[in-house]
Amino acid sequence: MLDLSHRLTGRPWQTPGLFWPELTAATAHLDAPVAALHLGALRHNVHDLLDRAAGTSLRVASKSIRVSGVLEAILAVPGYRGVLAYTLAEALWLAETVTDVVVGYPTADRSAIRKSGRSPELARAVTLMVDSIAHLDVIDAVLPPGSRTPIRVCLELDAAWDAPVLGHLGVWRSPVHTPGEARRVAADIVAHPGFVLVGVMSYEAQVAGIGDRPAGKPLRGLVTRWVRRRCVGELRERRSAAVAAVREVARLEFVNGGGTGSVESTRADASVTDIAVGSGFFGGHLFDNFASFRPAPAAAVTLTVVRKPSPDTAVLLGGGWIASGVPGADRLPRVVWPEGLSLAPREMAGEVQTPLTGVGAARLRVGDRVWARHTKSGELSEHVNEFALVENGKVVDILPTYRGEGKAFL
Repeated sequence: MLDLSHRLTGRPWQTPGLFWPELTAATAHLDAPVAALHLGALRHNVHDLLDRAAGTSLRVASKSIRVSGVLEAILAVPGYRGVLAYTLAEALWLAETVTDVVVGYPTADRSAIRKSGRSPELARAVTLMVDSIAHLDVIDAVLPPGSRTPIRVCLELDAAWDAPVLGHLGVWRSPVHTPGEARRVAADIVAHPGFVLVGVMSYEAQVAGIGDRPAGKPLRGLVTRWVRRRCVGELRERRSAAVAAVREVARLEFVNGGGTGSVESTRADASVTDIAVGSGFFGGHLFDNFASFRPAPAAAVTLTVVRKPSPDTAVLLGGGWIASGVPGADRLPRVVWPEGLSLAPREMAGEVQTPLTGVGAARLRVGDRVWARHTKSGELSEHVNEFALVENGKVVDILPTYRGEGKAFL
């Protein structure tokens, strides 16, 4: 199995002129597109997240990785506890080898509900997410309480901030916002036959997923840092009160919160027992915009130049693998090597071709390779069948992605 237990000495990615050519040479024998995973950079990120958590357990968000071999290797490192999955079908598949899987989103997948409810082993390993009794009713309609094993559930608390003037800041997820609402729903779950309330979750996306020091946008950074400070304080008080209220009616095993961009502030909330982290492992370029940390670019893809429509333009085959979120330039892959390359403003990154301009484009020839980093990393795994693992200038192994294993959960 892949060993991530030891941190790399040195940071070669801080010298782009050596780092990217070494990856190019290591993967030159493989046909592009090649998704590469630099093991030294990955180990750095695994241990840097542990440093940031300062003793709080970390739960691995699988949607940002989607490589079962990498998930297993991370979970073997002390300090990591369980997986935050994104669908019930995925969770049941992971539960074949992982004993603690929380599904981060509610489910209405009837076949997966049947499989989970008819297996005591799977029901013990997998916890479903709910935020209303309607979710329990969906499960009961598939398998009534008397015909299945008890289902473990986690109550999601809304972590968004209803700010004066600015309005709703955060993602639209749970309708459970106040401590009183949390206690009422928790009491209803406890009273509902066939369910066991074991956890509470909240995801402060407005803190964890928005960079507070975006390059070239000082005013935006100033506003974001102001918002972060107020969101963190408001949520810490509200979440602590909500968790205390839920504990009055249920014996909780865990309280999950946060994300890669909020590790420090989430760990400071004493009500949280584990923090979700995902994109920080592969180091998508979204996290270049945070002031307090900078993950190493562990994952990247190399694409081939297949056209030269003009002397100062080069066209890559593929590359338009766009991240989720509000459409914008920050959702696009970032071309990082060779230097001096830019996406063509009127075409940008495309499904089958990506034109490049800039001073570096004139030096490219058909057959040359270009490296790109992706925004969040999950989108990269969805487009390739495997990762080439690179260490000491060589490809030392190949690991399949979910896609390479024939799995497409969402």
